[in-house]
Amino acid sequence: MKLVSWNVQWGRDAQGRVDLGRTIETAKRLADFDILCMQEITRGFGVLPGGPGPDQFDEIARALPGFTVLCAIGADLPPLDGSRHRRQFGNAIATRLRVSQVIRHSLPWPADAASPSMQRVALEAVVETKRGALRIIVTHLEFYSLKQRLAQTDELRRMQLEAADHAAHPAPAENAAGPFAATSRPVSAIVCGDFNSEFGSEAYRAFVSPLPGAPSFIDAWTTLHPGATPPPTAGVYDTAQWSSGPITCDFVFVTEDLRGRLRSCDIDGTTQASDHQPIVLELD
Repeated sequence: MKLVSWNVQWGRDAQGRVDLGRTIETAKRLADFDILCMQEITRGFGVLPGGPGPDQFDEIARALPGFTVLCAIGADLPPLDGSRHRRQFGNAIATRLRVSQVIRHSLPWPADAASPSMQRVALEAVVETKRGALRIIVTHLEFYSLKQRLAQTDELRRMQLEAADHAAHPAPAENAAGPFAATSRPVSAIVCGDFNSEFGSEAYRAFVSPLPGAPSFIDAWTTLHPGATPPPTAGVYDTAQWSSGPITCDFVFVTEDLRGRLRSCDIDGTTQASDHQPIVLELD
């Protein structure tokens, strides 16, 4: 199973040109992926630099026939200039695997008067693989506020404990057709995205600290490259937005029970199709 995680900045490359279709083609060249997890996908946000199209979730679906495309909106704001489209900003998962369950988590947003911020979300999809069900979670944590990032990190860890509890104590469905479906969720998970937390930072360390009663998270890249420091994932080519220099803030974490299934995890350092670099994970 191959997964690509990428903050695609609504298809805007390091030179400021927007072409989400080109971005998806770049991802295809990186890997024959089963799952593509993207951050910074928009709908009705044509005012953003480069002028993204009116519905990028629809663009993804048209570019990836045969894939299920899921969305989770964080910022959801009223239209501007008479447009009928709300301005929406969030995350997407595109997968050719069967999706048995989708959960959209609104992440904590504690007040921080010193920092601009937006509502953040985590999009969870339970996919069926040949080795059993697996939770795929894509997220994008707050950029400006450490207080909010730490709260969001804590919530992602709480979600793992909740999933473990559901796995241990599943409830049956009320019936075959209604919304009260079976509550079982797999404890094994991949959590990926732009954490806006540098490698080794307080939020990073908190996320990978042990979890009582559930498999904890490990960094897939560092697990497969022991003793090495991951290369930068943001600001490598877009030096205008990242004038203070490149950082490593994009990660793919897996639950520790998946350690033995890790085959490869690579950060592509060559593409300039976004201000972030994509990560490619392969599991046995």
